[in-house]
Amino acid sequence: MSPKGSRGTTILLAKASKPIQKEFIGNQSGGRVFLFLGTDDFLRDYQKVLEKGIEFVREPKQADYGTVAVFKDLYGNLWDLVQFNEDHPMNGSID
Repeated sequence: MSPKGSRGTTILLAKASKPIQKEFIGNQSGGRVFLFLGTDDFLRDYQKVLEKGIEFVREPKQADYGTVAVFKDLYGNLWDLVQFNEDHPMNGSID
C-alpha cells in the first residue's frame, strides 16, 4: 500500500504464516503506538477516520511536536494520527 502518487512511501501488509505469529497479532509492539499516519490536515483526516467507525483510544491533543490522536486498527495495533508542527523534522520529505 502507498499514498496516491507516492514514490517511496509504502507499507507491506503480511499475514501471519505460522501459529506462533498469530499469537502476536495486534500486540506486535507490546501495547505501544508504533505506527504513525502523518497528515497535512489533522481535522480533515480525523473526521474521515471517525466516519469510517475507527476507534480512537486517545482523543486529539496538542503536543510539543504537533496535533495527535491515537486509534486502533482492526487487529488492535495502535497508530498515531499526527500532524507535525511546521518546524518538526518529521514534517516534509526526507532527502
